[in-house]
Amino acid sequence: MASTEMYDHRVTLRPTMLSDLDFVVGVEQDAANRPFITPWERTQHEGAIRFPDARHFIVELDAERAGFVILQGCRNPNRSVELKRIVLGPKGQGVGRICVRLLKRMAFTQLGAHRFWLDVKGRNTRAQALYRSEGYVEEGRLRECVRAEPLPDAQGVMGEGFDDLIVMSLLKREYEARVAQGLEPS
Repeated sequence: MASTEMYDHRVTLRPTMLSDLDFVVGVEQDAANRPFITPWERTQHEGAIRFPDARHFIVELDAERAGFVILQGCRNPNRSVELKRIVLGPKGQGVGRICVRLLKRMAFTQLGAHRFWLDVKGRNTRAQALYRSEGYVEEGRLRECVRAEPLPDAQGVMGEGFDDLIVMSLLKREYEARVAQGLEPS
């Protein structure tokens, strides 16, 4: 926990501007990120910037662009906000954890969410571990519902290339309990 808190003041979110879209598309197309997301067209990102139900943010580390995040359902009448995308350049520095914490706080305290949810690819075990450690609960699995790079099976035979999506969520009462236990930064 100490290493994450060390970066807290260094990581910020700011609204994405149209002038940031080349960066956004570039980090999304990075070979280290592509297996774990379904990239969008530039026009989809433009729409997310302009659509009132979405929030599109640039993640900055020490005032330099480090990635982006997208929230959807910000005006959802069921108060169910989705963490649609989190894509970062730097890995292993705690930036993802800080982003997740900032977004949880935003969803529950600013956007009035009752439920903050996401889906994560089955192969993205690193992200799954992060979300679990941040209080997210697995709700279900959509089996082989997205195309993916083929991987060999136990016998070395290449499969067709599909991956699962795992739906995870955190409820407001669960978030509040984490705050009361000191598991969320104030």
